[in-house]
Amino acid sequence: MPTNEQIIEQALDRITAGYVFPEKAAVIEAAIRSRLAAGAYGDLEGPALCETVTAHLQEVCPDKHLRLLWTEEPQSLQPVDADGGQAAFLKLLRAHNQGVRRVEHLEGNIGLIELGRIATAVEGASVIGAAMQLVAGSSALVLDLRGCLGGAPEGAAMWCSYFFGDDQVHLNDIYDRTTDTTRQYWTVAHLPAPRYTNRPVYVLTSEITFSGGEDVAYTLQAQGRAVVVGATTRGGAHPTARHAVAEHVLVTVPAARSINTVTGTNWEGVGVVPDVQVPADQALDTALKAALRQVEAGAKPGGPGR
Repeated sequence: MPTNEQIIEQALDRITAGYVFPEKAAVIEAAIRSRLAAGAYGDLEGPALCETVTAHLQEVCPDKHLRLLWTEEPQSLQPVDADGGQAAFLKLLRAHNQGVRRVEHLEGNIGLIELGRIATAVEGASVIGAAMQLVAGSSALVLDLRGCLGGAPEGAAMWCSYFFGDDQVHLNDIYDRTTDTTRQYWTVAHLPAPRYTNRPVYVLTSEITFSGGEDVAYTLQAQGRAVVVGATTRGGAHPTARHAVAEHVLVTVPAARSINTVTGTNWEGVGVVPDVQVPADQALDTALKAALRQVEAGAKPGGPGR
């Protein structure tokens, strides 16, 4: 069993090597090593160690993806994480219906889709398409992301693609420090269900909405394609890799950052600020009332062709 010092040393090695902002990684390392030398972590065990180190990491660098996590399930310490945890993430998505929690047809011909995760564009395409097919004939759509905990950037781009008329919309870019490359994300050319254009779209958010869920909300809001209703989100915009540094301890290291093509920035640390700010538990009722009013008035937010 590694000592707390060994766990923290391994975590710092991962952060120094992979964090998307190298200059901040140096500051983080100095701060944590100072606390380590002062004995701040000597008597802590398990979850308490992870919580304390995480608090200190985010005190120096308020990046909500930068964490030390305790996991009850033992993790392999063999160097098998070259996929950045992708295999484990795909397994999670399969167990949760590729993130789609429910699809409903509500009064007034309003469609409702609730997401808990954002699936990958490859494995999740058929389930995403099935959900969109079920609401294809609705007059307005509510996309409930209040409990959405994150997911895949390419999956977020696929969800957004349904709300534009073609594949000519440049949504965002992601810069990856590991490869020193920038990947562009555009609307997808071919989708397994009809596009949802020229109709109102409302996106619901809460203080829980995070990462990939925030990506969808922020992108549709920035593009003027949806009205965001609810509470300001958690504020995590950096795609992240997980590394086991002990059998029950993971360090999560943001290795990339999103750059929205409209705003030139992202939602890191500030969250997605709703257009209509209401408590999260009132967001659905508020959005449904607004959607019904727009349907009755024949309103089509988002501009021609959208």
